[in-house]
Amino acid sequence: MERRLAAILATDVVGYSRLIRADEEGTLAALNALRADIIDPKLAEHNGRIVKLMGDGMLAEFPSVVDAVRVAVESQQALAEHNAGLPEDKRIEFRVGINLGDVVIDGDDIQGDGVNIAARLEGLAEAGGICISGSVYEQVRDRMDFKFEDLGEQEVKNIARPVRVWQWLPAVSAATATTATDAPPPLPDKPSIAVLPFDNMSDDPGQEFFADGIAEDVITALSRFRSLFVIARNSSFSYKGQAVDIKQLASDLGVRYVVEGSVRKAGNKVRITAQLIDAASGNHLWADRFDGTLDDVFDLQDQITEQIVVAVEPEIGVHERERVWRKPPESLDAWELLQRGLSHMYRANDTDRTEAIRIFREVVALDPGFAAAHAYLAYALWHSSRYGDDEDAANTATLARGEAEQAVSLNPNEPVAHFVLGRMHITVGEFEMALGDMQTAISVNPNSAWGHFGIGLAYLLGARQAEQALPHFDTALRLSPRDPMRWRPLMVKGNALRSLGRYDEAIAFGRQACQVPGIGYLPHLHLAVTLSEAGHDEAARSAVAEAAQLHPALSIDFIRNRFAEMRETTLNSILESVRKAGLPEE
Repeated sequence: MERRLAAILATDVVGYSRLIRADEEGTLAALNALRADIIDPKLAEHNGRIVKLMGDGMLAEFPSVVDAVRVAVESQQALAEHNAGLPEDKRIEFRVGINLGDVVIDGDDIQGDGVNIAARLEGLAEAGGICISGSVYEQVRDRMDFKFEDLGEQEVKNIARPVRVWQWLPAVSAATATTATDAPPPLPDKPSIAVLPFDNMSDDPGQEFFADGIAEDVITALSRFRSLFVIARNSSFSYKGQAVDIKQLASDLGVRYVVEGSVRKAGNKVRITAQLIDAASGNHLWADRFDGTLDDVFDLQDQITEQIVVAVEPEIGVHERERVWRKPPESLDAWELLQRGLSHMYRANDTDRTEAIRIFREVVALDPGFAAAHAYLAYALWHSSRYGDDEDAANTATLARGEAEQAVSLNPNEPVAHFVLGRMHITVGEFEMALGDMQTAISVNPNSAWGHFGIGLAYLLGARQAEQALPHFDTALRLSPRDPMRWRPLMVKGNALRSLGRYDEAIAFGRQACQVPGIGYLPHLHLAVTLSEAGHDEAARSAVAEAAQLHPALSIDFIRNRFAEMRETTLNSILESVRKAGLPEE
């Protein structure tokens, strides 16, 4: 049996099954082109040999570990540049693992623990990244300028001893780095959790909203703990109805832990199962089943939250684990109906927004003391007055303020109500009051993506402190990286960068905002302003044309009336930019 020492490189394509389902022929053609244009030339240049291709994966060996690492890094850098100009659903990204070890020669194939470890390292790598073993790092640390981060010892499947792992991620230009919101985010410095939508195990599809409500309330409860980092509902629920790879999901959201579960409701009885998964290892840290009646449902939610917190962060004091987040509604029917309204509100088009308002009004009539229902009704009304085709926007905004104030009077710890009040203060130029409301929302819910977005907006529009606003927009995007309404923080961060004269970055963020599915005219309009100020006149005209196509009534007068709260100099500057880009006066 022949053996030799070799550097082994293993790769696979991130999200290959999803790409194939979406466009099989296009994905295969693009993958073959990348191999021919980037990977194969790099292998030839650095003496690499392809051992085998496995659909979405590749195994290669090198006589030199330095050559293996150089091929991996240079290929990932070239792939990152190639992907930069592509929409998210068309990007092909690789994970790479490299090990230095003893291999068994089997014809043209190689086998053994050295190969297995390389494959396990590839599984630990992030999209676009590389993981190397400690033996590889010791060989290259003083011979190459590439920077690796120590991930410590990792347990890997079917390998008897832990493997020391070092990670490389692409070093990109400043403009790209600040705009790469689609790149896997780094783990926060505190326990990070995503709660997936719970599966409806009942025979009745109508119980879907009941299951959604259980998961949403667990998210809300966990979000109140300052010692945890909790992904927002809108991003967690973007995986609803999908078969997900937990490791990939955790990488996409930048979390260490994932909670998943199911709900079965029959008559007055309910059974909830939940489990907590360590995404890095795939181990189940905790799982339990909760049986009760519908009268017990909020107590069951508290039990789930308590056990998750204890499993993740056992040193949290008992006082912090007390129920702090809500006053439960008097009517369970009202609570379940609220979930139906939320499913419409988060789609953010006029038809769904109108339906959300109708449902929230029904909830308020059913349970007038339900603070969250008043808060969400306020938000839906305000959003309609601001971004919809509401013919009486001023009156709708007044109604929204009344609902938000009612929510706060019913429950001072209702964060959505404080956010809505703050957003209304911004609309009428009351920026100090807005900042106070947004800070209250954050103090009540430290993981509120909306609250951080609102603080950034108050700093940007009120105090004109763009530098101080930027971290809050980043936090909002980090807390909800897959939010269907992420165009807002993307767009406004682009505006902040524009105000600082950082036009390349501002344009990049503006374009990202415009790529979010289902958006309206506003991101295109703001992008047009940035392009015009940067001197890209033709591109600015295209952006205005796109905005006008989405909203045929768009004109200089329309903008002047809708954004009257802006500082006069700022508004005039915007109007001049879009006028120059071809927007009509009326």
